[in-house]
Amino acid sequence: MALVSRDNFADQISGVHKTSIRAVGGYARRVYYYCPTPVPNLTSPFYRALNEALAERGQTIDAICPSDDSVARRVLHDYGAMFVGSRDILPPPVCVFTSEDEVTNFQKAAGRAGAKIGDEVIELQPAAMTGLLRARAAARAEGLDISPRDGAEGARRNYADTVRLWNSRFLPALDHWQSMGRLSGDDTNRLRGLTVWQQVAEVLELEKGGIFFSKDLSKSILYSIAAPGASQHIAMLAFDINEFCVERVRQLLAQNGWFQTVLSDLPHFTFLGLSEDKLPARGLKCVDVATQQFWIPNVD
Repeated sequence: MALVSRDNFADQISGVHKTSIRAVGGYARRVYYYCPTPVPNLTSPFYRALNEALAERGQTIDAICPSDDSVARRVLHDYGAMFVGSRDILPPPVCVFTSEDEVTNFQKAAGRAGAKIGDEVIELQPAAMTGLLRARAAARAEGLDISPRDGAEGARRNYADTVRLWNSRFLPALDHWQSMGRLSGDDTNRLRGLTVWQQVAEVLELEKGGIFFSKDLSKSILYSIAAPGASQHIAMLAFDINEFCVERVRQLLAQNGWFQTVLSDLPHFTFLGLSEDKLPARGLKCVDVATQQFWIPNVD
């Protein structure tokens, strides 16, 4: 594999490190200048449904996900299903939180319910917890179970959790690609020294050239772990389960408003609080991956 020289690397991601920060609605926002922002298809089923859902809450698409923030727009396309869920849940006011204070304030506003499953106490938004416990009770009545993957972290997370998990993918991948000659030592040192959101921007750009940062290094990092501040776990609307391979478990979760919405993240379920037949009208489309069904934003 060809070595990416310092000059070539700089050309590939020219201006990635240049960001500006503005405040919108009390939340910090970042503007990236390294590449064109994904152009949303505002007439697509997802954007039409999203616009209607946000209007009901007195919000706009650009307020939660600025049109000139390319990373936020990418996050919206990958994790945006939670923004078109039922009225029983509170979606985040932004696509990407930038600090622990922002996350803490949101989680207080949303409210959270706790429950002990096995040896772990997990926390979710109240409606999400109700749906989960109903699904688990039904599963146990059939001799099955629904249990948290990676303990309490399988449900609610704080901002620091998302940064730590980001580093669990980002840092080993840097070492790998340096050992493979795709990045130089100077490249990896510079990337380590960037702020977290600058790292996200540059990683997404590097992945366009096949330098992937997922756990198995074969796909985008966003299919392995959320960008810091963007996780559905922060919204307390996500639950990672051990029994994701059991078809009946997936059916029971779906019957109680829980669906897989992040492509390739097989253990990850999102509470939408809707029946499956309502999902297409919310701008979501069904995609089959590894014999499992994912409901993702239909942005075509």
